[in-house]
Amino acid sequence: MERKTNLNKHLMKIEENLKAMNTTKQVALQHVRTLFSKAREVIHENPELAQRYVKMARKIAMSTKLRLPNEYRQQICRHCKSFILPGVNCRVRTQSRREPHIIITCLICTKHSRIPLKSRKREKQ
Repeated sequence: MERKTNLNKHLMKIEENLKAMNTTKQVALQHVRTLFSKAREVIHENPELAQRYVKMARKIAMSTKLRLPNEYRQQICRHCKSFILPGVNCRVRTQSRREPHIIITCLICTKHSRIPLKSRKREKQ
């Protein structure tokens, strides 16, 4: 239930940002969304085509100076810039040592990316 409300808030924030954007960036974001969704559909049958879709989406975003949303940025390896999908070509682990974080290992370049998780102390304050 809480996840749905967070998702709705996130989608509302994206819509507000879209209204503030000019039309070229809006069109570019729509293209990026469709390319990422097609990449997710195709990655099991044809991984090279999925990589091509994501490469095109990144080029569109860079040429229009559009910052990719977090949900799409986390699906791209920070080291080799390839499209990663958990269970297909990346491994996702959680670590609770020191600060809790998620470790994403790209199985293409075998590099790690860490995403920190919010601690409960910070959420309460």
